[in-house]
Amino acid sequence: MILPCSDPNAWGPSIDAAVHAVERGDVVVLPTDTVYGVGADAFQPEAVAAVLAAKGRGRQMPPPVLIPDARTVDGLAFDVPESARALMEACWPGALTVIVMAQPSLAWDLGDTHGTVALRMPDHPAALALLRRTGPLAVTSANRTGAPAATTAQDAEEQLGESVAVYLDGGDSPLGEASTIVDATNPAGLRIVRAGGVSEERIVEIVGEDALLGAQEADSE
Repeated sequence: MILPCSDPNAWGPSIDAAVHAVERGDVVVLPTDTVYGVGADAFQPEAVAAVLAAKGRGRQMPPPVLIPDARTVDGLAFDVPESARALMEACWPGALTVIVMAQPSLAWDLGDTHGTVALRMPDHPAALALLRRTGPLAVTSANRTGAPAATTAQDAEEQLGESVAVYLDGGDSPLGEASTIVDATNPAGLRIVRAGGVSEERIVEIVGEDALLGAQEADSE
């Protein structure tokens, strides 16, 4: 079911439907500032498994978690380095995902995370409106593994079909490319693990070159 969510004055029923689907443990597709995402309640393991199944992906590739506010970070993560916080402050909401150490007490199962979680606050009004009501969602790009990322709700529906209960249609994705992923779990420094919507130059501008590990440095740790 594709529901419109481009107009904040009219998207109430669509957001309601998506919220109810998430509460039931169903899978939803939502627009973000990068590409469309497919997700579910991060704290319902069966729902997270359904997201991975819809994408054709196994537990070895756990989904990131989208959050509505940077203040949510400390409830989900610990030992967050100051350099990572500086990136969050400068780039959120936006196209930056940061891998940090997950709070060990959390009752969730995102897959084989090795005690980490990848967090992002998207810069999209409809996504944030949904997240403020659902709380953290486990969200990955809305496409079958190996296929191009969906930049419209129709693209997502063609790939994911009936595995998704609600598709929120916010129009074309503004950025059209995935987020940059930075690993902040190594005490020695940050590592860019995927290039995307935030450039390396911008990251260096925020944290300085000394805060970034090169590939060889990261591998030797």
